Amino acid sequence: MRAGRDGVPWVTWTLLGCCCAAFLVGPASGLNAAYGTGPGLLSAQTDYFARWGVVPQELWHGPLRGLCTPFTALFVHGNWLHLLGNMLFLYVFGAMTEARMGRAAFACSYLLTGYLALLGYALVHAHSDRTLVGASGAISGVLGAFLYLFPRARVTSLFPFLFFLPLRFPAWAVLLFWFVLQWLATGTEAGQPGVAYLAHVLGFCLGFACTWVHRTAAARVKGATRSTEGDKPT
Repeated sequence: MRAGRDGVPWVTWTLLGCCCAAFLVGPASGLNAAYGTGPGLLSAQTDYFARWGVVPQELWHGPLRGLCTPFTALFVHGNWLHLLGNMLFLYVFGAMTEARMGRAAFACSYLLTGYLALLGYALVHAHSDRTLVGASGAISGVLGAFLYLFPRARVTSLFPFLFFLPLRFPAWAVLLFWFVLQWLATGTEAGQPGVAYLAHVLGFCLGFACTWVHRTAAARVKGATRSTEGDKPT
């Protein structure tokens, strides 16, 4: 991870810390003795995910406070692999994206794309009783933003069909390949437990779009400022 041009990537570090802290104190980590063990722990995990995660059919037919769950779900993860996978992607792509966008814009983009990605999934699968948790939608938004900001950057990737050799590829090729895999996988998730691939697709598209809007608006403001300064008498 690189520090931003204006210093340490505080937003990225804060998001990493919040997700890790929430996981460690929750029942999914298995480290908090307050949740017990065995069947008691499993019951606590189910209740915990139902309370803080997104259940589409309850989101649309329950109390309005349920609309907060797409936000809280961003900081809840189902198991160690789920947490570590998401945090690795945030660690690799978050700092450079934050440095280019600025802390405030990056934080707003992360939370907005994550929230809307889960909300969009819940809208498409409005009658599902499947509980959704995790920062995958938001981190997919970071990947979309990274693609817009750094299309020519090169990233190291491991491909199983190449015997897991670490090879460097252009970011646009790696991220578009990842996006296509997520898109194709959406056809396999209907009625099945597992990964919410549609949330990944929505998050990626929203992250790319939000970054485009932000950069375009910033360029227009900068251009207008220069034009105004140029009109001033000398």
